[in-house]
Amino acid sequence: MSDMHTPLEGLLVIDVATFIAAPYCAALLSEFGAEVLKVEHPIGGDPCRNFGTPSQRGDTLAWLSEARNKKSITLDLRAKNGAETFRQLCSRADIVTENFRPGTLEKWGLGYDVLAQDNPRLIMLRVSGYGQDGPYRDRPGFARIAHAVGGLAYLAGMPKDTPVTPGSTTLGDYLSGLYGAVGVLLALHEREKSGKGQYIDVALYESVFRLTDELAPAYAMYGAVRERHGPHIKTAVPLGHFRTKDDKWVAFACTTDKLFERLCRAMGRLELASSHLYGRQAQRLESRHEVNQIVAAWAGSLNRDDVLSLCLAAGAPCGPLNTIADIFGDRQFVARRNLVAMEIPEMNGDAIIIPNVIPRLSETPGRIQSLGPRLGEHTDGILKDVLGLDEEQIKGLHENKVV
Repeated sequence: MSDMHTPLEGLLVIDVATFIAAPYCAALLSEFGAEVLKVEHPIGGDPCRNFGTPSQRGDTLAWLSEARNKKSITLDLRAKNGAETFRQLCSRADIVTENFRPGTLEKWGLGYDVLAQDNPRLIMLRVSGYGQDGPYRDRPGFARIAHAVGGLAYLAGMPKDTPVTPGSTTLGDYLSGLYGAVGVLLALHEREKSGKGQYIDVALYESVFRLTDELAPAYAMYGAVRERHGPHIKTAVPLGHFRTKDDKWVAFACTTDKLFERLCRAMGRLELASSHLYGRQAQRLESRHEVNQIVAAWAGSLNRDDVLSLCLAAGAPCGPLNTIADIFGDRQFVARRNLVAMEIPEMNGDAIIIPNVIPRLSETPGRIQSLGPRLGEHTDGILKDVLGLDEEQIKGLHENKVV
């Protein structure tokens, strides 16, 4: 596997961002062959190192997983020599990823216009809460705020109850990292034709807003404001989550009459799919409460595995609401190697298990070569091998606390 060609081989990425969003983009690029140099402040480094569950190594499991494949170099961008060293790195790079508040890099003399003078082919991903312009550009950005501003959090939760965070992960950060990766790949493709780089402007709230299906056109055309519907939706029935006898949960997704008929077959209640009861979508929508009660009563009378087995036999769309414990025991996750074990040398060869690479490429698949690095682990090597500095120059940077 290590000798296999990867699509982004030969690309150099400078990741000067923190936490998840832009660093996630850099991690995705690294999985497909790009070399990623993680630039961190000499004191403390990326705050993601301390975010989440601590590992025996001292940093967190989130860091070990999300900083995969990266090399760490410490650099104080506020120091004159630090900024100059960063410019030198960027002059040799293909891509820079950053998520400072807009104007921060410019304040340090490291904005895209400056870096592009040194390297016109440079591509820069800029992730922020609200984008590089607009009246909110100077506001701090966090995924939870993006979920709120982008219209998603308002829809999450039970009707008329407190809106909840859509999942406990930083969804907006990961989404922005994905959109950032798409933007970088588009910019790389354009650079092949024009020879010029560009910057990509990704806002956390925009990444979230883009997921809201017909919310905007429905409001613009009909003034419709969608409210919270809990585990169900208004456009199809039954489509939602149902508790089983063993206090677990299953999801049904009957979006067509045919799929509802299959669920009725699984329930042994084929008469429910007749035209004089609930066989047509319009009938089910009119009687949504009644239909959901019938399905809930059936699911609640059986253990989860029995519900799944009956639905599978009938071809009805049904799936378990998996906990992470369920996922570790799920044959599908095992078959597709969605979880991969990585050894941590500093922990006596102990391993942690992390999500594997996606998407899957048939001929040039991605790979995970290392976990998140120790702070400054590769500083001297990068200064020597990438910038060509000698021992005296490197020693001077250490003595001046630039690295």
